[in-house]
Amino acid sequence: MPANRREFLNLAGGGAVAAVLSPIGTARAAGVAKFKAIAFDGFPIIDPRPVFAKVEEIFPGKGTELSNAWRIRQFEYTWLRTLGGDYVDFWRVTEDALTFASKQLKLDLSADQRDQIMQTYLKLKVWPDVPPALKQFKDAGIRVAFLSNFTAAMLEAPLKNSGLDGVFEPHLSTDKVKAYKPDPRAYQMGIDAFKLKKDEIAFAAFAGWDVAGAKWFGYPTFWVNRGNAPLEELGVSPDGVGSNLGDLAKFVGV
Repeated sequence: MPANRREFLNLAGGGAVAAVLSPIGTARAAGVAKFKAIAFDGFPIIDPRPVFAKVEEIFPGKGTELSNAWRIRQFEYTWLRTLGGDYVDFWRVTEDALTFASKQLKLDLSADQRDQIMQTYLKLKVWPDVPPALKQFKDAGIRVAFLSNFTAAMLEAPLKNSGLDGVFEPHLSTDKVKAYKPDPRAYQMGIDAFKLKKDEIAFAAFAGWDVAGAKWFGYPTFWVNRGNAPLEELGVSPDGVGSNLGDLAKFVGV
């Protein structure tokens, strides 16, 4: 298995399909009306694997270990900063987490190497299944927007790189509320922006902890579990599970 694929599988947050769920979920089977909007986390849309490949390129044989340590610290920092009321944007959090992880593993990360890794975020593209699914949503009149910890620039660059600029409504970055998911203030942005009720908005999560956060908030939640990760032990399950946006399209009824 290629190194970047292994890293992606290791890093994907979240959980596996619960045995009681069908692969797609229950929305269509129960005859639930079509959702009016979908709020997306970043990674159901954006393919992050080139970032991990760049880490492996710079630190051969150490890429997986560094990427794992980096990702863990990255999200710990978002939660700590939200709890402590000391918000900085996700670019800064990501850079700080990378610096810490390299020190933790006693790897000599130069400023130039750090910048190379960070700039890879702005060169990312969307997953191959994204454009056809977005067309389905548009044809069905379903509105789409990011609701993500990423900065607006980190969300916009992959769309432009993939020829999809203008497809999404204005990005709902946590920079707007200065609180990272799973803080309820972050999820509230979807209701405020779409001006819809919770049950009219489907939330598409990539990580298991984000599934839990969205469910706690009250969104109908679909887990785009691209890494086939295990379910987080947080007392909640998604309303539907699949491995790509084609599965999400079936869940929302298009």
